[in-house]
Amino acid sequence: MAEKEIDWRGTSREDLIAFPVDVRRTAGFELAKVQHGLYPTDWKPISIWGSGVIEIRLDDAVDEYRVVYVAKFADKIYVLHSFKKKSRTTSKPDVDIIKARYNAVVSERRNSKNAKN
Repeated sequence: MAEKEIDWRGTSREDLIAFPVDVRRTAGFELAKVQHGLYPTDWKPISIWGSGVIEIRLDDAVDEYRVVYVAKFADKIYVLHSFKKKSRTTSKPDVDIIKARYNAVVSERRNSKNAKN
């Protein structure tokens, strides 16, 4: 399988770069697996955020981190959000970011497809 391109949405890349080094390294390894059609080690599908949305769960000795992406499209992986988890449930602002970026991806792809026809 050919390696899929990663399309970083909003500040998702910069936010991931701000993670602690070990967490960032693990996130990179997990995303590389996804690029080659494999599933990350610790993941959870969260379809209420959008069809095909997956959350990679990462942690260090102190904190939990998440990288949320959608890879259901043949050509790209869209990383929608990277954040430090601050409570048991994902905060509304984080969910709002994920949903808005997911909807933007779907809209862009739909418009691009219509422009080609």
